[in-house]
Amino acid sequence: MKRLVSVAVVAALVVAACGSSGSDNRIIVYSGRSEELIQPLIDRFTDSTGVEVEVRYAGSTDLAATLLQEGDTTEADVFFAQDPASLGSVADLLADLPRSILDSVDPKFADRNGRWVGTSGRVRTFVYNTETTIDLPQTIDDVTDPRWFGEVGIAPTNGSFLAFVSAMILERGEDATLRWLESLEVNDPQEFPSNSPIVAAADSGVVEGGLVNHYYLLRLRAEGEGTHSENWFIPAGDVGTLVMPAGVGILSGTDRPQEARQFVEFLLSETAQTYFATETFEFPLIPGVPPAEGLPALEELNTPDIDLSELADVLGDAARLVSEAGLV
Repeated sequence: MKRLVSVAVVAALVVAACGSSGSDNRIIVYSGRSEELIQPLIDRFTDSTGVEVEVRYAGSTDLAATLLQEGDTTEADVFFAQDPASLGSVADLLADLPRSILDSVDPKFADRNGRWVGTSGRVRTFVYNTETTIDLPQTIDDVTDPRWFGEVGIAPTNGSFLAFVSAMILERGEDATLRWLESLEVNDPQEFPSNSPIVAAADSGVVEGGLVNHYYLLRLRAEGEGTHSENWFIPAGDVGTLVMPAGVGILSGTDRPQEARQFVEFLLSETAQTYFATETFEFPLIPGVPPAEGLPALEELNTPDIDLSELADVLGDAARLVSEAGLV
């Protein structure tokens, strides 16, 4: 009798475990992209495919750390990250993506080993007050010109700035990057916690310019402001016009590979790419989808040739150099 009870209990536990693990038509997504921006798009995915999505939102670096801690025991099926460095740090936990997915975007926006793919692009830009009389920078080095003394806004602890510095390390090496950061520090930049207040400061004339991602000005304009500032895409082709994609990868241990693949394919569909262009003001990465009104086509920009797969390897060095230069 006891044995029959035990078998019944075990069976009940197995059924409960299957239900809680999402063996039904459901996937778990770890998202480093914010709920405000991304949840409406995920809802569209569910509406169009019938696949339910449980999203766990947090910072991309925090989620990467969680995945490394969880390892093969993670419940996550998909990692949707804000940046390639976070994806690269967990690349060993990600499955190889099908060639059909990887070929959807320019190879420079996908992992060279095929573990993650970019979903939308954010371009580094120099936002400036339209009444400035200072010559706009033609290279990223011009930002450290004495003419910009005290007039440049930066966010040295922000992830996008650290990614930019990481890319400079890949482009120039540590020594040259440290010299650039030290020159920037000598030029007395005004420091902010994030990109949005830099754009607001440039728009109001508190600073003449600032190093940010392009879409913050468009978001400000969507709120009816931002009429006294513009984005300047530095023309030299250096990291001043770095394209930093958000991206996605599938966990190799997923029990729902088909549904996870559907999710990744959806993010690269015309529907999702149009959403990124019109709702989050990011650059679409697939051909045929235009960017937001007022933005140039991505291929019209002179952007650096950086292997984004290597960003994770130098992100810690970037934070160290920013500190050594006295910017934090």
